[in-house]
Amino acid sequence: MARTRALSVTALSAVVALVASACGDGGEGRTLEVWIMEGTNPDATEYFEDIGEQFREETGVEVSVEFQPWADAHDQFVTAMAGDTMPDVAEVGTTWTPEFAAAGGLVDVTDRVGDTDHYVDGLVEAGQLDGRLYGVPWYAGVRSIVYRTDVFEELDLEEPEDWEELRDVAVTIAEEKEDMTAFPIAGGAMHQMTPFIWGNGGDIAVQEEGGTWTAGLDSAEAREGLSFYTDLALEDGTSTTGATTWLETDLQDNFIDGNVAMMISGSWTPAAILEGNEELEGNIGAFPVPGPDGGTSPSFLGGSHLSVMSGADDEDLAWTFIELLTSEENMQRWSEDTTYFPGTQEQLDPYTESDDPLVQPFAEQMSEAGTTVPVSENWGKIEGDQTLPTMLQAILDERSTVDEAAAAAAQDVEETLNEGS
Repeated sequence: MARTRALSVTALSAVVALVASACGDGGEGRTLEVWIMEGTNPDATEYFEDIGEQFREETGVEVSVEFQPWADAHDQFVTAMAGDTMPDVAEVGTTWTPEFAAAGGLVDVTDRVGDTDHYVDGLVEAGQLDGRLYGVPWYAGVRSIVYRTDVFEELDLEEPEDWEELRDVAVTIAEEKEDMTAFPIAGGAMHQMTPFIWGNGGDIAVQEEGGTWTAGLDSAEAREGLSFYTDLALEDGTSTTGATTWLETDLQDNFIDGNVAMMISGSWTPAAILEGNEELEGNIGAFPVPGPDGGTSPSFLGGSHLSVMSGADDEDLAWTFIELLTSEENMQRWSEDTTYFPGTQEQLDPYTESDDPLVQPFAEQMSEAGTTVPVSENWGKIEGDQTLPTMLQAILDERSTVDEAAAAAAQDVEETLNEGS
């Protein structure tokens, strides 16, 4: 979920100052500075006003929350770290945590957290660097397959349970519904592709014992998974030529417009889909991305950690705020308000047992098969260079074979991840 654009520290226009009418004796005149991301969540002003009241009652300390647009936040962090103007606590995108930890911007909270078994595994992995934890799992979203239930009913289709069934369903829709794209293969959407690499036993890259990264995109397993995915467009006709340049937002827009029957999409999107097209109420469903022979293919967990920032005036106080935000009651309310899932397995379990057909499949996906990209301080450069979308688009445009595109991307990934080592 990492997105970047520069923003001046002193030019923030979206600032919420939570000022107490009275403070406890121990916190008189003190303020905890907090950064929270905005742009994918609903307006969180009221939520953090309540959190501020809770924190003041507990500590006597005021809280000042600055809402940082996701699109600006990465460079905002870099600027703040360089200028020593960081807040005390910050929400950090999961793919940024290793980078900021390596830069010295985050406090090691391993000993404070202790046993991490109760957290969702993929979020813990994403929050570590060299075996130490720098980000406390807060919330995440995951991608599964969203589909038109009315189309499935009309064509007497069942939710597929393996890759061949997925192909058969997509081909049937393509043949029977000429006015719809059955299963678009979006060339600009990296995380719609990765389940087919991971699901077939492949990897983007693997870190060896000595710390060196070895690319896995050109392995037989990764290439086979990539071939299955791209052949849906190139051989099976389930996609459209225009989808070669589609981003994830284009998938959603076309689904809302009634042009798409089935797509890989985030757990946070059903609400937006229904808001965009009320006529789809009752006509959309979801299921986890199936594995090649059954089960579930891994899907990327995109979400956020909570971190104590280096230079915090009072690390104990900052940690108290993180504990408050991640309490069971506050996490439940946050998940209900935002439609994202909580970062602990215990808090996630009720969602996996939900009767809501637009909640349970995503929770199952996250619980059973949520994963992350290579945990490296250099991963952000791979995202910035668009290495994986470039590989995918080269295949879809038929400028490169799967073998050629995977080999080129593997070389770039390996070189980038090993920079500075």
